[in-house]
Amino acid sequence: MGLVKRSVATTELLLILPAALFMTALFVRTLQPLQYEPARTAQQVVMWYAGRTWTLWVLLIAMPISVLAIGCATLSRGWKRAQPATLLVATATVTAGGILAIVILHMLAN
Repeated sequence: MGLVKRSVATTELLLILPAALFMTALFVRTLQPLQYEPARTAQQVVMWYAGRTWTLWVLLIAMPISVLAIGCATLSRGWKRAQPATLLVATATVTAGGILAIVILHMLAN
């Protein structure tokens, strides 16, 4: 079971990474003026996502929904011990839920 949870945790982290990168870029972009390098890099990441329609649906909705579903299914099978893999699954699941909430609220606002 430990190997399965580690595999699930790794898969979830890989699936949530593009959405987490986008949310981090949005945050960094607002922290500093655009003349500083981290803000410029963050702006380029945001513009790359904005320039492609599929990124919203695949990277910001479908992949986090997959993480949320996989995480809920994995956690519902057993939360007996707080193993590192279980904690990673829980963290990725909560992160996916937060990202989905932000994306959906933004879509509803527009």
